[in-house]
Amino acid sequence: MGEKLEAELAEEKSSDIRNDGSIVGKSVVRVDAWDKVTGKAQYVDDIPFPGCWYGGTVRSNVPHGKIVKIERSPSFDWSKVIFVAAKDLPGPNEVAMVRRDMPILAKEIVNYVSEPIALIAAPTKALLKAALKAVKVEIEPLEPVLTIEEALSGENVIWGEDNVLAKFEVNKGDAEEAFNEADIIIEETYRTGHQEQLYLEPQGMVALPRDDGGVEVIGSLQCPYYVHSAMTHAFMLPPEKVVIKQAVTGGGFGGKEDFPSLLAIHAAILALKAKRPVKIIYDRAEDMVSTTKRHPSRIRHRTGVKKDGTIVAQDIDLVLDGGAYTTLSIVVLQRSLLHATGCYNIPNAHVSAKVVATNTPPNGAFRGFGAPQSIFAMERQMDKIARTLNLSPVEVRRKNLLRVGDTFPFGQAVEDEGPRLVFERALVISEYERKRAEYSRDRGPKRRGIGVSLFLHGGGFTGSGEQAIDGKVKLKLTSERVELYVSSVDMGQGAATVLTQITAQGLQIPFERVKYMSPDTSKTPDSGPTVASRTTMIVGKIVLRGAEKLIKRLKKYVSDSLDVPFEEVTYNKGFFQRNGVYVVDFLEAARSYEEKHGPLEVIGDYSHPAELYWDDDRCQGDAYQGYAWGANVLEVEVDMDTWEVRPLRDTVVVDVGTAINPLLAVGQVEGGSLQGLGYGYLEVIEVEGGKYKNDRLSNYIIPTSVDCPDFFVELTEIPCSKGAFGAKGLGEMPLSGGGPAVAAAIEHATGLFSNKLPITGEVLTALELKGDERRS
Repeated sequence: MGEKLEAELAEEKSSDIRNDGSIVGKSVVRVDAWDKVTGKAQYVDDIPFPGCWYGGTVRSNVPHGKIVKIERSPSFDWSKVIFVAAKDLPGPNEVAMVRRDMPILAKEIVNYVSEPIALIAAPTKALLKAALKAVKVEIEPLEPVLTIEEALSGENVIWGEDNVLAKFEVNKGDAEEAFNEADIIIEETYRTGHQEQLYLEPQGMVALPRDDGGVEVIGSLQCPYYVHSAMTHAFMLPPEKVVIKQAVTGGGFGGKEDFPSLLAIHAAILALKAKRPVKIIYDRAEDMVSTTKRHPSRIRHRTGVKKDGTIVAQDIDLVLDGGAYTTLSIVVLQRSLLHATGCYNIPNAHVSAKVVATNTPPNGAFRGFGAPQSIFAMERQMDKIARTLNLSPVEVRRKNLLRVGDTFPFGQAVEDEGPRLVFERALVISEYERKRAEYSRDRGPKRRGIGVSLFLHGGGFTGSGEQAIDGKVKLKLTSERVELYVSSVDMGQGAATVLTQITAQGLQIPFERVKYMSPDTSKTPDSGPTVASRTTMIVGKIVLRGAEKLIKRLKKYVSDSLDVPFEEVTYNKGFFQRNGVYVVDFLEAARSYEEKHGPLEVIGDYSHPAELYWDDDRCQGDAYQGYAWGANVLEVEVDMDTWEVRPLRDTVVVDVGTAINPLLAVGQVEGGSLQGLGYGYLEVIEVEGGKYKNDRLSNYIIPTSVDCPDFFVELTEIPCSKGAFGAKGLGEMPLSGGGPAVAAAIEHATGLFSNKLPITGEVLTALELKGDERRS
């Protein structure tokens, strides 16, 4: 044991935590796998609640108007149900989010189709349905603002002084002066539409009144403490009287970040008035017409380039459609702005960004959080530069790729060669150059095309966001296991498994000895929301700080028990030793501690890297703690008569830092990439008179197994010191590559350049009719 053990102990870091790769980097089975495949897992609508009533919502059928009166039919027996309007609310009529501009229930003015006006709870679903039909709301229509252009015109102001919910701007160098050095200036306007998250499980909440006047809510949600904050504000209750628990959640993709706050309040209002549990479960149609979507965008690019494709200057004007209320639009806009120049070094740049209010349902969080819109526009602009200069799309990208030391327009320097590595690797394994030449020779009725895109995503909250959250986790040590309490939820992405792996590796104990505890605000500290690709990277790092603290506490107990100096006790690979001699293993020490003192609990807290600086007012500095990078090479087949698009093969190379669980990471890449493809050519939401026309799966088309290409995913690992064991954020990034890749591949196959998403047959027909070049 002697020499080898001494060498190992000499390598031991002061934190007493070593990564020997025994758990991190392995594709362990998901902790929730068997419950889900056997049907044991209970989603919120599966959970029985004795005496539970059912809640429903009376909604606006116009996009903008004055509420004249709410009529309840005298033929209905209203004593059998609970009815709540704005005048009956127990606290302020506002949902506490980034802003408090969204009402719980419309009182005088409605600002979008499907806006909640009243709530009803009934003992049966049939009685609830009858009660909802017995309510008639008379609304005097007002002129609505329905498009970005109408909002910007300011002719009809529906929000603030100018319909602008938020605006930001960043500058680098002198863009206007640098345009004079360009050989050619290339301009284009890009547009993207709504996208529906379409999680498998619709929105659902159940509220239970408590004997102390408080309320407990169990629901399908991403951010327990967002809901908790909104509830304490709406009911003017102290924090300890509001408990939020996450039920097993069937997907979120951002759609269960902000909206559950409103739904939880609705359920709780009814439950407190009815003095019994009340459950609200949306059906698919109600979910699709009333919940938040991805922000539509209009992005104008003006780029000055040399004849060889080198970019010398860029001016970008970015506008998002926020819908009727702010929700999370401010932070979505900021991320959209910060990702606007993509993976390229722009020496002189001006980027301005606005999000405007319209009389459409509020838009909110969606996987990618504003980056997919920006990256689509930037990648298409790179393709337009190549098209205009008669250069290869690859050549133009290579010439302008970010390198180590280059800076984004907001001032942050690039720390690794991720963009170049993923790009070149994707080109090689996809055989891009050979296939591009081969597909260019296609002349039949069905033609193949190949397109490339580059994308990135900053991990964690923007700028000082993580400092503001100040996330915390709790580790509870019992005689048999370590319980992990985090508010980061598992909604299908595998967070419970990955965080368990990080905990086990940090403590150097078996994976099976760590138990992820379902989020419950009465027991779990606020680790921050499950958003922003922060769970593995940022929360994982907080977990490691908790593990370090737990080991030190147990080490102190061992040293005290042995009556030896603390410094003589070391910890390595699950064992406490004194001067290199085995004393006790981790779990034996835990059992001994619990017998004498009870379970040991420690709090792991966030520590902000001292070297990172961010100026919120100027939007300058280190926006993110690390960047994940990706490259996508997509091959498609296009029917030149029907414009049917069929994806054939999708090669995706991503740098995720350390892949904590490679199988889960690949699953995230494949799922996100497919979602991006749907955004690119299938998923259409038409808005008519402020109302979504696509409100069911029969008319909102998403990719199915038939549409799924053959995926070839490769994980490149460039560790990031800011993330747990070198991990970077992953969950959101893959979606951003799909839209621009499918647009580039369709262009190669058809010769038609689309500046908008989704690229439907109607879009291609319109391009052909206006005289765009069709491949002969």
